[in-house]
Amino acid sequence: MNDAKEKPIKGRGALSQPKVRFEAWTREADGDHRDFALANEAPPPFKTEVREDPARSIISYNQSPDIPFDRSINPYKGCEHGCIYCYARPTHAYLGLSPGLDFESKIFYKADAANLLRKELSKPNYRAALLSLGANTDPYQPTEKKLGITRSILEVLNEFNHPVAIVTKSALVERDIDILRAMAQRNLARVFVSITTLDHEISRHLEPRTSAPARRMAAVNALSTAGIPTGVMVAPVIPALTDKDIKAVLEAAKQNGAESADYILVRLPFEVKTLFAEWLAQHFPQRAGHVMSIIRQMRGGKDNDPNFVSRMRGEGEFARLLQQRFRHACTRLGLNQERPPLDASQFRVPQQANAQLSLF
Repeated sequence: MNDAKEKPIKGRGALSQPKVRFEAWTREADGDHRDFALANEAPPPFKTEVREDPARSIISYNQSPDIPFDRSINPYKGCEHGCIYCYARPTHAYLGLSPGLDFESKIFYKADAANLLRKELSKPNYRAALLSLGANTDPYQPTEKKLGITRSILEVLNEFNHPVAIVTKSALVERDIDILRAMAQRNLARVFVSITTLDHEISRHLEPRTSAPARRMAAVNALSTAGIPTGVMVAPVIPALTDKDIKAVLEAAKQNGAESADYILVRLPFEVKTLFAEWLAQHFPQRAGHVMSIIRQMRGGKDNDPNFVSRMRGEGEFARLLQQRFRHACTRLGLNQERPPLDASQFRVPQQANAQLSLF
């Protein structure tokens, strides 16, 4: 990988290009790149490349016992938000690309997503259940503003009366309030805005191309005001770095109309552990050792715990204290009051969709 002492690239989270774990070859910076580091100058901008992903299907299924849905749609592979902690980064290795800078600069989009979804939902054996939009990468990352893939998916889900839950770190979700409001009126839609910290200075390094924390909180307000059930995901919680903001995030979320809240402990699978350690050493060198020490204490002495259930919350005394703090704050604020699940019984295949399929 590249020299960990390189200067950060403006607007990017990763500092390097870790080896693709399925490949025998490695990458090294060329001489020109090293010259920038020696001259104490920032390297040239790392441009984003957006490419079409010729997908054959659109819904991904899972059997994970620690998440509340068994199906999801990810309109994009890779994510320009550049969150250094993103657990989805290793998926770029399956494309022969690095989970580092490649993940946040080489973005693939599913151009035919709406048509693929309409065909899958129209199959005679399809049975509706809660569908998560953006479980892996953010459905409202910057390129969505131009491409509108996520909006086209929502239009189909609305047409079929199919329940959907969205998780995003982008205020761009406000663009689709018209569809989400209509679906929410039929108990078919819920949105969770992920807010890691209210500290703008930390956020701009930690998740460089996401909406600013204050802007995301404004999105919570806009969604809830529109009558859309809205929650916040305090995710990920990074001990000794962002955990100090849990109470403040929950209080602000409640003031802005959020009804529910949840959290996930930072996860560092495969290459993410290396990328995150590099990031800590660059941006918080005096705190890096302490942060990693607590993470390991919550992960059985390792950087990462892949096991179901414990991967979300961690184990040990620090994990128990974190869980207690979160629960007490939610109880005090009246968050997470029981509400009915989204309604899958309204699902129907529109007559027009049936007519189209009957031609083939």
